[in-house]
Amino acid sequence: MFKHILVPVDLAHVERLTKALGVAAEMARSCSAPVTYIAIAEETPGPVGHNPKEFLENLQAFARGEAEKHGIAARAHMIVSTDPAAEINRSIRQAAKDLEADLVVMASHPPTVMNWILPSHAGNVAEHSDASVFVVR
Repeated sequence: MFKHILVPVDLAHVERLTKALGVAAEMARSCSAPVTYIAIAEETPGPVGHNPKEFLENLQAFARGEAEKHGIAARAHMIVSTDPAAEINRSIRQAAKDLEADLVVMASHPPTVMNWILPSHAGNVAEHSDASVFVVR
């Protein structure tokens, strides 16, 4: 059904992604599809890495851990950005296109009043991506 699954992750908040990660792994197993975990790194030091190289190492370790835990083929893809918060939606859509992912599995949060002002990232990706988007709340 799906040939390549893309999963955006925030390594600083992996505990919030448990359900989405499980769904992505289940979809990967049922479709025999590889998963690419993507994350957006800042050029400056952050909580996940002091520099992009360290950030990528942490992302690769995360992908290896998910592959072993769930018995799936997985890899990591890092995007370096000067302003991840402003570029996240476009970066996810572009990564799906560049990596030829036909399914994006994203975690989301319950909608709040703020969504009237600032729409959710998952909603934006679902609305503007060519790939199918599975939003997990």
